[in-house]
Amino acid sequence: MSVAEPHALLEGYLDYCRGALLRKLEALPESESRSSVLPSGWTPLELVRHLTHVERRWLRWGFEAEQIPEPWGDRGPGDRWHVPEEMTAEEVVEEFLAEAERSRKITGAAALGDPARTGGRFGADGDKQEVPALSWILFHLLQEYARHLGHLDVVVELATRETGE
Repeated sequence: MSVAEPHALLEGYLDYCRGALLRKLEALPESESRSSVLPSGWTPLELVRHLTHVERRWLRWGFEAEQIPEPWGDRGPGDRWHVPEEMTAEEVVEEFLAEAERSRKITGAAALGDPARTGGRFGADGDKQEVPALSWILFHLLQEYARHLGHLDVVVELATRETGE
């Protein structure tokens, strides 16, 4: 990763965060990945699925204006993160990896200053919301990952007594 080239730096850190998420998930026994130890009730697999949809919402639906049938598909009853019961842990991870690959293609084909297209998440139906540039979206994704990786550090420590990086 080049620390001199901002585009490569942002993409590199995003990939680092994706890898850290998977390493932390792998540190947990599968039973712990489907259960919650926190009062809010989310599970590690729900977090992975949430981040899959976060990337989908910001890059495919947001930046590319791709029409996504269920942009909020990570939400279930009560507007909580949700993994369908029939979905295996492997399927959750495969979905995450596939979305990350789509995201890499999107960010790799654009410049940091490129604005999001309208008609997806932004500028649809007369929405006057400011359209963000790719740089803003990547910063937003990085802060989202950083926050949730910290949450997952706590869960892993409670389950295994192992601490973060």
